[in-house]
This record gives sequence, C-alpha cells and structure tokens, in this order.
Amino acid sequence: MRMRHLACAATTSLALASPSHAQTTLTYSSWVPPTHHLTLWQANWAAEVEKATGGRVKFQSLPKHPAAAPGTFDAVREGLVDLSYVTASYTPARHILPLMAELPGMADTAEVNSVAYSRIHWKHFQKIGEYRGVKLLAVWTHGPGQMFTKKPLAGISDVKALKIRTGGGIAEQVANAIGASAFVKPAPESYELLNSGVADGVFFPFESIVSFKLDTVIGQATVFPGGMYSSSFGFFMNEDKWNRLSRQDQAIIEKYSYEYAARSNGKSWDAADQKGIEALKKANVKVVRADPAFVAEVQKRSAPIIEDWIKKASAKGVNAKAALEEFRAEIKKVAAEK
Repeated sequence: MRMRHLACAATTSLALASPSHAQTTLTYSSWVPPTHHLTLWQANWAAEVEKATGGRVKFQSLPKHPAAAPGTFDAVREGLVDLSYVTASYTPARHILPLMAELPGMADTAEVNSVAYSRIHWKHFQKIGEYRGVKLLAVWTHGPGQMFTKKPLAGISDVKALKIRTGGGIAEQVANAIGASAFVKPAPESYELLNSGVADGVFFPFESIVSFKLDTVIGQATVFPGGMYSSSFGFFMNEDKWNRLSRQDQAIIEKYSYEYAARSNGKSWDAADQKGIEALKKANVKVVRADPAFVAEVQKRSAPIIEDWIKKASAKGVNAKAALEEFRAEIKKVAAEK
C-alpha cells in the first residue's frame, strides 16, 4: 500500500514538474498611451492567450516601456521586456522589407492592408531574417495615413515648405517628395509639436487624432485614396522566453498570432480610425477629400519612392517587384472576401 502511495506521489510530482504544467509569466509593454488602440489590443491579446493556455502562460504589463520607441526591438531581444511591438519605420536600416506595406495608395482599411501584408510577409519575407533575434508573432499595418494640417490645403502648391512631423520610413519620404519639410519625432510628442508651432502638420491615421488629443490643434484633414502611406508593425517575443515554453503553449500562442493577430489588430485599428473621424467632426475640423489633380500629383511624385523600395528590397534577395504585385493582388482579394 505504501509503495502504491509513493508511486502515485511520484507520478503527481512529475506531472506538476512537466513543462506543460509549468506556469510562465511574460512581461509586455507599450510605448504609446494607455488608452491607445495598440496598448488595448495588446492587453486583449494577452488575455486571450492566458485564457487559452488555462493560465499556464500569464502576462504582466510593465508600468513603463523600458526604452525609447525605436529601441523596442533591442529591448525585447535583450530581455528588458518579453513582448512588444514597433513600427518598422523607426528602424529603417534593419527593416527594409516591411516598408512595402507602407507604400502610398494601397488598401483603404487597416484590416485589408494588414491581412494582405501578413500573407506576403510569411510567404516571402520571413525567410530573409530581418526579424532575426526575436520570435516574430505577427505583422500588421495601421489604417491609411493621411495629412493633417493646422491650415487649409487646396492643392500641392500649399504643401511647399510645411514642417510635417512623420514617424520616418515611407511617410517621411512621401512628405519630402510632395514639397514639405519632413522631420521624424515619436508619435506621443505630436501635440506639443503642433501646439508650439514646431510642426505645421502631421502624417497619421485617423485613430491618432484621438489617441494623441490632436483635434484641438488641427484645422484640416486631407484624405487620399489608400492613404499617403501606412506604418507596418512587427509584434515579437524574446527568443529565450519563447524557447522555454512548452510546445503545447507555443502552439496555442501561434494560433493567436500570424494572420489571426493581423486581422484582429486591423479590425481594432479600423474601429479606432472611425472614432478619430468622429472626433474631428465634433471639433469642427474640415475633412476634405483631395481633388483628382492633387491625388495625381502625389502619385507622380511618389513613384520614385516605390522604385527605390523595389531596388533596396531586391538587394536583400527578394523578387521585390513580383512581391509588390502579389501584395496589390492580395489587397483586392482580401477586400473581396469582406
């Protein structure tokens, strides 16, 4: 009888000690305000995973992001935080391929752009290794980036020499191409830049108007079909922490990653964009659709930016022209699915 008890105790002990029953707490952080769509989406994603793993994987939000936003990739790689995201625009030397999803005039919604980009990334870009050093879980984009200015704009001639804050990447290139004087600053600084007169305008998706409380310092939103740019994001985990998880929990996390995360984030971002549009209307900010001549001029001046991306991406060993054509086709396919 005693031997049977000992055997049972040993079996129970082994079961509790096995990786599938171990509890892991992962830290995560966000470099935008607590009310921002990305912060809320990340918290919701963590809650979904925690529930799906039966609490074996838990998440703890850090009260403060451990690095300036552009340092997020390194902060996760080095273990200062286990899980976070960042736009590729902040690290253009490291992330060339994601800039495809930032090119002007692509999808009209974040969901469509994100899902299409996710499919192209995992098919063509992941193997190139620009996210080597972390466990990449998902890629996505925000909604169409538009131009928000303190003063009204009627056409391309009104853009000349305007000081425009961008997040870098394609947005910065487009702003300079159309005659503005672009500069790069983190998104959370935008209110002060506009309020103090350092900036005459900003490039953002509509969502950011609410998140960064810009409705009181903006006079006009100028809307272009498919946007003047988008921002592409990577969502990733510290590789060592990933490798310590059981295969069972890795599989569950992957179920909530990849295209699932791209679509859910895109949907969330589209809803946040709609709130931004409503906030602008409430603040009596003019929302103006760029006239065809203005749109055509932006497209003409942006064309070399697209060619430059093709050249740089091709140097990485990707058939960039074919990937871009496939991306555009995928955008139409995803939009049709909806």
